[in-house]
Amino acid sequence: AMLTGVLCIYIVLVLLFKGFMQPVTILAALPLSLGGAFVALLLTHSAFSMPSLIGLIMLMGIATKNSILLVDYVIIARREGAARLEAVVDACHKRARPVVMTTIAMGAGMMPIALGLGADPSFRQPMAVAVIGGLITSTVLSLLVIPVVYTYVDDLVQFSSRLWRRGRPPSVAAAPPAV
Repeated sequence: AMLTGVLCIYIVLVLLFKGFMQPVTILAALPLSLGGAFVALLLTHSAFSMPSLIGLIMLMGIATKNSILLVDYVIIARREGAARLEAVVDACHKRARPVVMTTIAMGAGMMPIALGLGADPSFRQPMAVAVIGGLITSTVLSLLVIPVVYTYVDDLVQFSSRLWRRGRPPSVAAAPPAV
């Protein structure tokens, strides 16, 4: 289910961004969130169970949304003529607040479940712990790592397009007229 979810996210992002490389930048946030979820489960001695897997699927959606906020703003700023570095720094500055607000809201909503308050905490507690741990690492690392990954992917796209143009044969229209 997780692999199918990631594949569906990638397909939707390819359609949204009309390219194959920028969705890779966005999906780079997924490993960042999973590491925090596993560490949180280990630190709280919570079981890795079906509810924690459900929490991981929910966490993947939130981490993807945060990355989309950053990358989409960079792309829009670059279309409007901003330099790449300026667009990346501006995106991190302007989109940090919505990303942090999402993390705080989700973490606050999951905190009673993670603390074991309510009915049957043994079943739902691992889900909340995984989500909170993954949100913390995903938020911090996404604001630092995703802009760097974006610049590397953009460099790769520019390099491959230069190679593609260099390797193409000259067009017939560009040939000088015969005398």
